[in-house]
Amino acid sequence: MQILLLGSGGREHALAWKLAQSPACTRLFIAPGNPGTALCGTNVPVVANDNAAVAAFCRENKIGMVVVGPEEPLVNGLYDYFQSHNDLKETLFIGPSQEGARLEGSKAFAKAFMQRHNIPTAAYREFTEDNYREGVEYLQQHALPVVLKADGLAAGKGVLICHTHVEAIAEFELMIQESKFGEASKRVVVEEFLNGVELSMFVLTDGHDYVILPEAKDYKRIGEGDTGLNTGGMGAVSPVPFATPGFLQKVEERIVKPTIAGLAQEQIPYTGFVFVGLISVEGEPYVIEYNCRMGDPETEVVMPRLKNDLVELLSAAANGKLSTVKVDADPRAAATVVAVSQGYPGPYEKGHEILGIGESYGKQSIVFHAGTREEDGKILTHGGRVFCVTSFGEDIAEAVNTSLDVLEYVRFGEMYYRTDIGYEFRPAYNTPQDDD
Repeated sequence: MQILLLGSGGREHALAWKLAQSPACTRLFIAPGNPGTALCGTNVPVVANDNAAVAAFCRENKIGMVVVGPEEPLVNGLYDYFQSHNDLKETLFIGPSQEGARLEGSKAFAKAFMQRHNIPTAAYREFTEDNYREGVEYLQQHALPVVLKADGLAAGKGVLICHTHVEAIAEFELMIQESKFGEASKRVVVEEFLNGVELSMFVLTDGHDYVILPEAKDYKRIGEGDTGLNTGGMGAVSPVPFATPGFLQKVEERIVKPTIAGLAQEQIPYTGFVFVGLISVEGEPYVIEYNCRMGDPETEVVMPRLKNDLVELLSAAANGKLSTVKVDADPRAAATVVAVSQGYPGPYEKGHEILGIGESYGKQSIVFHAGTREEDGKILTHGGRVFCVTSFGEDIAEAVNTSLDVLEYVRFGEMYYRTDIGYEFRPAYNTPQDDD
């Protein structure tokens, strides 16, 4: 089968790496890809958000399966475009319909969906320009801290945690009145703040049945100890030690099952991944958000731990046969540490040569490209998050330490990375409490 994977980041390199291992994959194309995905297949200059261009490439190259990495093509209706053309309907398509992608594309839609299906989540209200004054009054009385979310896609930057009423009202005004996040913040969801520990769950569904992939925990803050600005993700670990079988059973019964049943009940076409962003509050799971695709950098630890043939799994989903599939995960821990350009998530330089990125790192480690480009045979930095190192270990501490060892050799000018990924699961980072 010839497969087209859409996207160009670290998530797509991890997916390409896994897809290329399948005997069922006769040829893999990645649009547009990066220098890392080029090691797994053929990069092609097709814009992932151009529905007509993607369709034309599939026709010309007899593509049997399309795997969508990022959310934008799904929110923009790529699945629906394929379904509206008879010659593309039979293409196995991994990604939900435009309606299904609203789980990520609209925070308000997702919250209302959870409310309809009794899925545990934080209490919320939504506001627009039409009821702006009501929103200000609501915020003045709201318990602190309070969470403000831009309704639409905002490149991971549309969520604010406000610790004073003055800050909350000022940000609310900027979002709605000044379009701080563009069209995405024309509608704002105001949420109760939940205090707990976050983790990510990944479900593959055909819209009726599902399988659950290995869970992961990512680290979004730029600074050590989870301080500083939010980023696209500075690292991830899998499995998550506090996610006990009992906790995961609660997640499946209270969240996964009603989510998939809700999609079926509302007749929303959905074949692909559901990323469930969770928070554990005193051992009870709540949904923070849905995404309609795999996460980044979580994919870079989930795919290495997945022992199944990915093409077989995706084919089962596309053909409605997931009920016959069982997921098998590597029992070892996996950890990824992201190397970023100095200054990220603010302004940063591009064009630094990356040394050592093409070398062998042993069987325990893999380097996944994210923001890189190739020029004159050299690999150069081309983004904020440049690459990540994923390693296996008997436990999280060993996996992280192995990735940190590799980062001593794979380097570029002005490189930064966190050394404390997985700190709460690494004894050396747990500070003993003095007895009273």
